[in-house]
Amino acid sequence: MQKQVLFVQGAGKSTHDAWDDKLVQSLERELGPGYAVRYPRMPNEAEPKYPAWRAALRTELGRLNDGAILVGHSVGGTMLLHALAEQLPRVALGAVSLIAAPFIGEGGWPSDEMEPRHDFGARLPADLRVFLYHGTADDTVPFTHLALYAKSIPRATVRPLTGRDHQLDNELREVARDIESLQD
Repeated sequence: MQKQVLFVQGAGKSTHDAWDDKLVQSLERELGPGYAVRYPRMPNEAEPKYPAWRAALRTELGRLNDGAILVGHSVGGTMLLHALAEQLPRVALGAVSLIAAPFIGEGGWPSDEMEPRHDFGARLPADLRVFLYHGTADDTVPFTHLALYAKSIPRATVRPLTGRDHQLDNELREVARDIESLQD
């Protein structure tokens, strides 16, 4: 049976079809046929609202099997992590990977819809693998947000990617290698 991967897109006009689809294609290519990557369209991607995305994420999480791996890009990663911190799914997750996710709170970005948190590590299961990726040449989300997440999730594996942009140059080989390294 294929291992499930849920990829949560970032926000912005046409992001699903014109930007993050390239990330999904790279991930599928790198992972190969042993993985089934789900790539749902999030509601109102041009003007995302946390309550609507949280509801959509809960629906998607409810469709997963034990061991599923979650990958969130940019605002999608932020919303995914906040939704998990509020309510974990009924399944045991295999891992969570955040790519260039903006941090909400002191030192990061403000939000009227998401509560600033510095306790993600305590809110996630202790045995859940968490991977953090951020390109040093990201001109959308400051590279400093990576350290804020690393402080909030001390057990996370942190992957700064030298010279890579917000889309990690549309190449997710490091993400795929980490997913493949997970033990059942």
